[in-house]
Amino acid sequence: MALKKFKPITAGTRWKIGNAYAEITTNKPEKSLLEPIHSTGGRNAQGRRAMRYIGGGHKKHYRIVDFKRNKKDIEAKVVSIEYDPNRTAFIALLEYTDGEKRYIIAPQGLQVGASVMSGDAAAPEIGNALMMKNMPLGTMIHNIEMQPGQGGKLVRSAGASAQLANKEEKYAVLKMPSGELRKVLINCYATVGVVSNSDHNLEQKGKAGANRWKGIRPRNRGVAMNPVDHPMGGGEGRASGGHPRSRTGKYAKGEKTRTKGKGSDKLIIQRRDGKKLAK
Repeated sequence: MALKKFKPITAGTRWKIGNAYAEITTNKPEKSLLEPIHSTGGRNAQGRRAMRYIGGGHKKHYRIVDFKRNKKDIEAKVVSIEYDPNRTAFIALLEYTDGEKRYIIAPQGLQVGASVMSGDAAAPEIGNALMMKNMPLGTMIHNIEMQPGQGGKLVRSAGASAQLANKEEKYAVLKMPSGELRKVLINCYATVGVVSNSDHNLEQKGKAGANRWKGIRPRNRGVAMNPVDHPMGGGEGRASGGHPRSRTGKYAKGEKTRTKGKGSDKLIIQRRDGKKLAK
């Protein structure tokens, strides 16, 4: 993937580092795989604002992405690599031998004209989807199911990948992008390869307006508010606001956010901080 550094012609382009979109092969999406998205502006069914700092943004369509890869043992050709405004990764348009078209999350290195397949007959090659029990150890994977037939839930963002570290009787042991070691049922499907657009985290927006295009409105700080509006507000002069906390008083840093006694605790071998969960 290539990044594009802009010349400082305006204040907004002075610090801008954008995507060169070198991998993108077309700017026209497949119409049959589009659905409308209606923006809420942060308002709920009663029309009341439920989420602050949401509104505006560029209009866009949702691309129907095949996370299940349930068209088994039928070969598909990659028609195009496309930009998706709803996710950080690129998407690939597949055309199956029977004429059906589907989008998948594009792995790094997948080229137009390449063939991909899902099912037990598929080889563990880039873009192919198969059960983890049929993959060799050390394989880099993404779009991983948590329950068989559910569709990929884990590791779908740009540049992400998990590694198949071990196989046990019922479970595959995965090293997640966060460093966490966890078990997932070995009959679950996953796609081979690393997710595309790996330099996404190196992009710089350059100006506040770039966030407005995404539907994000300006967010005012708690310390700039009055005590009636926020626990960190008020004080004489420029007060620090004390310990960072939310508008409702919940501590924002250092407090554990995972529910105690969660059912999937027994599937986590080692947390991302290196600590092992007590059994």
